[in-house]
Order: sequence, then structure tokens, then C-alpha cells
Amino acid sequence: MPLLTVTDVTLTFGGLNALSHVSMTFEEGLITSIIGPNGAGKTSLLNCISGFYHPTRGDITFGEHDLSLAYFSPHQVSVLGIARAFQNLELFSGMSVLDNLLLARHQNLKYNLLQALVYFGKASRIEAENRAYVEEVIDFMELEPYRHKIVGNLSYGVQKRVEVARALTLGPKLLLLDEPMAGMNIEEKEDMVRFIGDIQQERDITVALIEHDLGIVMDISDQIYVLDFGELIGSGTPEEVANNPKVIEAYIGEE
Repeated sequence: MPLLTVTDVTLTFGGLNALSHVSMTFEEGLITSIIGPNGAGKTSLLNCISGFYHPTRGDITFGEHDLSLAYFSPHQVSVLGIARAFQNLELFSGMSVLDNLLLARHQNLKYNLLQALVYFGKASRIEAENRAYVEEVIDFMELEPYRHKIVGNLSYGVQKRVEVARALTLGPKLLLLDEPMAGMNIEEKEDMVRFIGDIQQERDITVALIEHDLGIVMDISDQIYVLDFGELIGSGTPEEVANNPKVIEAYIGEE
């Protein structure tokens, strides 16, 4: 069974269709990439999945939950097990790496005000568990040298890694990565590719990836969907997509 299913999704802004009758399945344990030219609707689709937008028509099913329903907020979607790393960094630049990641665990702080004020028993135990989880993510993403560094003072490549780590601290079943390698140099991209592979294999997390570097997409993806002007024009394995005439036309044009 697919972990997440997108069925006939249309997203309209006024008279403009950002997405038109898009259907996809995200199989558990796989890396599924969504590619297409700029303005194809890739980020709009992730916005629908993560609760920032709600489709005009169609369904998005995650387990027993229909995420297309208007009452599913981004916070509620994250509680269900979907986390997202954004194309534009969504970090607190004046805080340390550790504090950014601890803050991302706030939804796991399930104790009341009295327990928090007294800070023993349940509150102390939960805080310790969250700290241990964050430290494990820091170790996994090789962020130990930056643990106490202010995020805004770090290089862009390291900040992108912190952004992915922030999503990982939520303990997701499905991780949405919106251009995690944008603006990186070759070495930084190689590191991120390795981290994405480890996230899938070692942490058993399903990955949905938006990425413009087709060489990377073809190397790490199990399945690929191609959007153009909000419409699905191709899907399949990397080999199938690379030989799809519609995909070739969308990327390099037709003579």
C-alpha cells in the first residue's frame, strides 16, 4: 500500500490552475522525486500535502487521513508524521543549531503547566528524551561542530543541513524535501545526497524530493514524477522518465 496517495488534485488561484488533475503515489520506503521546469507546480504540490494549501478538487490520503480537508493545518499534518524541509530556510537565525532543533520538538512536550513549573517526574523525563533524540539527529547529520553555533553565522550549505535536521527531529514517516541542494557547491551536494540515502536506508523514512539537478535525481530516485504547467506529463523509473518524449520536450524543447 502507498504511504501517501494524491488523487486527481487541482489547485486553483483565481482563474489560474497551479495544479491540474495531478495523481501520484508515494510508496513506503522509496525516494520519489518530483521534477519539472520552474513554475511547474512542484512546490504547490508539497504545500497541498503539508497543509499550507488545500486542493480545489481531489484527495490527498495519508494512511486513514484525507489531508485535502480544510481543517488539516500544517501543525496537524506534522503530528501525523509528515515533516518538511523548505527551499527557503525556515530557521531562527539568531539561535543556535541545538536550540533550533530542540524547538522543533515542541509538539512532543506533552506535560501541563504545573509539571513544567515543578520540573520533575514527567516533565523532566520528556525533556531528557527530547534532548537525547535531538542529539542523535545532530550526530546523524554530522552537525557536532556546529551544535552551539548561531545558525545565521554558518555557511549556507551547513544551514541547509540544519534545515533537513530540523525536519528529522519531528520523527517523520514521510520527509518532504524542497530543493535541499539549491545553491550548494559540488562537495556540499555530494554530502546531502549521502544524507538523503542514509535517511531512507538507515532511518527507514520515505522521501519526497524536489530537485533541479537531474543527474542527482536520476542517481538516487526510485520513482520520478514530472510536472509541467501544473500537469503530470510523465512518471516511472529514472530510465523510463529519461526516455519519455514529453519530458525531453519540456526540458530541452522541440526543434
